[in-house]
Amino acid sequence: MWAVLLFCLVLSCCYICVTLIASTGTCQQQGHFTINGMHQDGDFVIGGLFDVQTYLKVYPEISFRTQPKLPNCELFYMTSFQQALTMVFAISEINHNPNLLPNITLGYQIYDTCLRLRVAFQAATALISGTEETISDFNCKGPPPVIGLIGDPGSTHSIAISSVLGLFRMPMISYYATCSCLSDKKKYPSFFRTIPSDTFQVRAIVQTLRHFGWTWVGLIYSNNDYGIYAAQSFHQEMQLFGHCVAFSEILPQDNNPRVIDHIMGVIQASTARVVVVFSASSLLIPLMNKVVLQNLTSRQWIASEAWVTAAVFRTPYFQPFLKGTLGIAIRRGEIQGLHSFLLRLHPNSDQRNNIVRIFWETMFGCSFETGDKETFGQQMKKVCTGLEDLSTTNTPYTDVSGLRATYNVYKAVYALAHALHDLMQCKEKRGPFSGNSCADITDLKPWQLVHYLKKVNFTTSFGDSVSFDNNGDALAIYDVLNWQPSSEGSIKLHNIGVVNEVATGMVLTLNNDEIYWNFEAQKPPQSVCSESCLPGTSRAMRKGFPVCCFDCLICGDGEISNTTDAIKCTVCPDEFWSNLNKDRCVPKEIDFLSYEDPLGISLTTTSLLGTCFCALVMIIFTFHRNTPIVRANNSELSFLLLLSLKLCFLCVLLFIGQPQLWTCQLRHAVFGISFVLCISSILVKTMVVIAVFKSSRPEGSGAMKWFGTAQQRCTVLVLTALQIVICAVWLSTSSPTPYKNNQSIRSKIVYECAIGSVAGFSLLLGYIGLLAAISFLLAFLARNLPDNFNEAKFITFSMLIFCAVWVAFVPAYMSSSGKYAVAMEIFAILASSFGVLVAIFAPKCYIIILHPERNTKKAIMGRENKNK
Repeated sequence: MWAVLLFCLVLSCCYICVTLIASTGTCQQQGHFTINGMHQDGDFVIGGLFDVQTYLKVYPEISFRTQPKLPNCELFYMTSFQQALTMVFAISEINHNPNLLPNITLGYQIYDTCLRLRVAFQAATALISGTEETISDFNCKGPPPVIGLIGDPGSTHSIAISSVLGLFRMPMISYYATCSCLSDKKKYPSFFRTIPSDTFQVRAIVQTLRHFGWTWVGLIYSNNDYGIYAAQSFHQEMQLFGHCVAFSEILPQDNNPRVIDHIMGVIQASTARVVVVFSASSLLIPLMNKVVLQNLTSRQWIASEAWVTAAVFRTPYFQPFLKGTLGIAIRRGEIQGLHSFLLRLHPNSDQRNNIVRIFWETMFGCSFETGDKETFGQQMKKVCTGLEDLSTTNTPYTDVSGLRATYNVYKAVYALAHALHDLMQCKEKRGPFSGNSCADITDLKPWQLVHYLKKVNFTTSFGDSVSFDNNGDALAIYDVLNWQPSSEGSIKLHNIGVVNEVATGMVLTLNNDEIYWNFEAQKPPQSVCSESCLPGTSRAMRKGFPVCCFDCLICGDGEISNTTDAIKCTVCPDEFWSNLNKDRCVPKEIDFLSYEDPLGISLTTTSLLGTCFCALVMIIFTFHRNTPIVRANNSELSFLLLLSLKLCFLCVLLFIGQPQLWTCQLRHAVFGISFVLCISSILVKTMVVIAVFKSSRPEGSGAMKWFGTAQQRCTVLVLTALQIVICAVWLSTSSPTPYKNNQSIRSKIVYECAIGSVAGFSLLLGYIGLLAAISFLLAFLARNLPDNFNEAKFITFSMLIFCAVWVAFVPAYMSSSGKYAVAMEIFAILASSFGVLVAIFAPKCYIIILHPERNTKKAIMGRENKNK
């Protein structure tokens, strides 16, 4: 910014000088400086700033005692001179075009800035204020010395110059300044450019990185406005897409070897295999020389537009290390007639065109001076004639095969010409300015031309549309270049794609088959901090590391991820579960105790076996129904007990199979009624034992009269009827229903029966438990009665088994789930039923089948011993 302040100070001093000598009627220039350039008069003059001589070797000493001299510029840059001549060609083409600015002749004043900000400022000052020795017209009437500027190519120069020109609304169209900061219309209101902003370039590069999956890259940039602003945009764009910058290093301006060594160490130590560079080629040469010296070949270089077309790196020296480089380049164009125009150039003696003479001496190695002239330490004795043939040369000056920045110069000149043409086409009373007025062509104001520049829209002869957005930026379109080895051992540029900015964002189109990769596998390298997480896993960030460094965790049960690099796993819906790979939700397995299941088959077999045993006992008892063993304690109760046991065994079948509404309603009802019928029969048999014993004593002779067969039947019926009432009320108010349980076993859908009313189910079980407890208590009290009459001990044992089974059932059932809970309930039913069956009927069947001699009334009454 010091240069801006210096420029303003110069203008202020000039104003003071003008005021002081106003009485004389003239102003004189206070200083003189000579800048190489080209000139042609015209009705309107267009200024141009180009870096023709780009390298400086001798810097003038600043003593602050004498006026500083301009630096000596050396190393003529042919490409920049071609760009300057392209401006001359475009103006010549416009002057010969009857449809564009008819009857108007454009002129030009082109200066060589020598890649120095001070020189660029002096050149800009000369362009906008003129070079006349004296000024006598203080009204400043007529057109300005130049109507606009083409250039400067450097972002830093453009920032400084445009910040001053913007005060006067002098239009400036750069063809190579890409800094995104120049899009700020508040700071640079009259700045335009025919090259896209770095913002678009950065997006294009990031799109390329995304295309190849490179999420972990290194960044190197120059320590100037171009590099710093591009690096800032690059960091922001990478964060936007979740990508990471592994390292970020600044190239030194003074080519400090220690800094270069440090950068090389960082590159070699980093796991990033892709390196993005935002820098001019001149600042990058020392680093690339170090790359060659250290034989670094395992890196993929991404070049910005500032060095992607640089010829200095496309030599056999750099070829083994830089071949395969990818880069974003300015859109290539073609300019018809430019090549022949360049070959027709010849020098003249006009000092205002002295840059042509310098070019001629450099091109042909001669001198226009008659004496010896020392250049680059060599004696040049050849004298230039000015008639040398340019067609015999082969330099970047005559190479028009890849016009990129040159094509932007061409578009910039035409943009200014079209704006001036539109201004001149304005009709009175229809103008865009105050009072619908038009601009006065004899007193043209720069801001009026800026107004028309904002609305420029035309198509070049190459077919490209030229216009500016609200920020003065050109339409974003880039070529994607690949550095491929040539047969001569150097590097050739190969266009492999294009990047366009559309309404939805950057669109990248690449021909992957045409890309050359400088790797053994001839495939794109992998440049990631962590390998992508496969479907079925999710990313877990590493603490203290960038977001690109993560671990892959397998999704939990019931969770999936069906994309790569999933941030988190997704929970499956209620009726779905994750597959083995955790990448897809599949319907949950249906879990219930089926007849096809081995456990179901076993329980079904056991149930039918128990039913058969009951039937077998009934058959035995039927054949021996008149024997004392069967008739003892009311044979009718024995048959009723066997029937209830058979129902207990058969009710198990209602617990097996997929639950249905009717099975859910019947299973517990049949279970409850069957067991009450069984327990009530046992209870009555116990009471019969007690009554018979009491009737055998004199004081209880009438006991059986009050507890005869009818009373026994009635007792069983009443006790069973009470359970039937409980079941009826339960089923009618809150009936059990089929239920899909997703909670007990998360990986399965358990088909089970919801009991409906807990109170009803508890009452059913409680009633069974009450009867069982009473039966056990009575049988236990009657266990010491005489053996001849005592069936109570068998009943006691059976009730002990029954109660033990159901007491053990409760914790086992609570700790089971799914079909195993149902299996536990079935096991309890079967175990208790078998316990009753064996404990009560096994002894009787033993006597009936194996010891029929004991199945007599005498044996029962214990009279056989007395007869003996």
